[in-house]
Amino acid sequence: MIRCYPLIFQSHVIILQRRAKFKISLKPKIPYSTSPSIFKHPSHYKFLKLPDSNLFHPISYPPRMDLLPDAVVQYILSTINNAKDVASCNCVSKKWKDSMPYVKSLYFPRGVFDHLKNGQTSDCIVMQIVSSTFQLEDLVVYCPFTGSGLVSWLSVVGPSLKNLELRMDNFVDQDTTQDTPSKLECIQAARNLESLRLWGVLMVDAPNWDAFQKLQNLEIVGAKFEDSALAEALRATPNLTRLVLLRCEGLRTVWIKLNRLEHCKLDFDCAGSCSLTLTAPNIEYLEVQGCSLIRVRETNCLKNLSLANNDGRVYMVDFGKLPALESLSIRGVQWCWDAINKLLQLASEVKHLYMKVEFTGDFEALLPFPEIDFVDFFKSHPKLKTFDIHGAMFAALCQKNSLKNVDSSFRIPCLEEVAITVRSPLNAEQKMNTLESLVKFGKNLKKLRIKILGMKSGHSSADDFFEEICMLRYMNPRLVSIE
Repeated sequence: MIRCYPLIFQSHVIILQRRAKFKISLKPKIPYSTSPSIFKHPSHYKFLKLPDSNLFHPISYPPRMDLLPDAVVQYILSTINNAKDVASCNCVSKKWKDSMPYVKSLYFPRGVFDHLKNGQTSDCIVMQIVSSTFQLEDLVVYCPFTGSGLVSWLSVVGPSLKNLELRMDNFVDQDTTQDTPSKLECIQAARNLESLRLWGVLMVDAPNWDAFQKLQNLEIVGAKFEDSALAEALRATPNLTRLVLLRCEGLRTVWIKLNRLEHCKLDFDCAGSCSLTLTAPNIEYLEVQGCSLIRVRETNCLKNLSLANNDGRVYMVDFGKLPALESLSIRGVQWCWDAINKLLQLASEVKHLYMKVEFTGDFEALLPFPEIDFVDFFKSHPKLKTFDIHGAMFAALCQKNSLKNVDSSFRIPCLEEVAITVRSPLNAEQKMNTLESLVKFGKNLKKLRIKILGMKSGHSSADDFFEEICMLRYMNPRLVSIE
């Protein structure tokens, strides 16, 4: 029998003596009862006489769960969401069975129906459990199901659902016929959804959706799209504040217009040749992976921006002003230098900057970064607090003319933490000058982490360079660390 331990009950009593602490744990004298009252007559308590005193202290024990009021039992059982546990609770007692309709959330794991017998199907069992609830709000289904099964569930609980998560697995939707709507179209029955998460989606044709006016969160993971189908689906969700599209294939030109969108995370697997145009005046967080052309003109509210293209090139970025930008991340193998330079100029108020771009170049040729003046860079980013750079950007700051304009009055006012990844001992003298300048002019610098990654050279310059880095650490042990 499952037992409940509310805070008002104690399994043991700790009695503080005047001289020392004294812990007591005794077997209960209270007989188990089917009485609905959980408060017993004083004769049902065992009393303990306090040492050196004539006072007695009652010791109470946790009652069984069937002694609790119906409302308390209903509240406890309503927190169960695993479908297997819900089915088990229905078999415990009539009181428990009568409490299960108050369950607000149901979760069907992927393998819960792997060993069905007697001709049972997952659709029928899910329907039986779902239809027994009074007002279901959250439904998560990872087990296999058909479109007809989904229609039957949502016809019962669709109006009350707020959060729906489905593992569609319909890259080849064999259940769809001319007379049966697709799984995507079945979702229309849950018109009051506030959050929708879909896994394994095939969206070649636009789903026949009316507007989901209350939908604020849409997440799709692992999908094959056509450009027009995605555009039509997003038109049916005009009030989204959060949009997540991960591991999406087949897209070439993406147009997104959502006036209330605040959080957007996009990951396109399109060989790096996808273009994105986003219109979202309230956007605060934007993360894009896999696009070569990115256009976001309304960016006054943008605080966090992350752009990456691990499989292709980034040719062009077109952003409006970035007055509120606090964090900027730029990653990829090859970026056009004009795109990098434009972003750095717009992000003059940035506080956290992460750069991991290996090469520049507009076409096939992979080119190094052009020289970047050390002083001009930090003067144009006065609020920079954390700076994480890899390879090419560090080399650009270490050109022989980069430090020629440094004077004694120059300061880096806000910089607190720097992480630099070093891969080559080339231009060791200039690199050491840059590292020493960061220590010298970063008056608020708290941590300089130097990551030495895959440095290979048969020449003694690699050993000499590493010795100089070790000396820098020896001279600044609390500031400099080597990884």
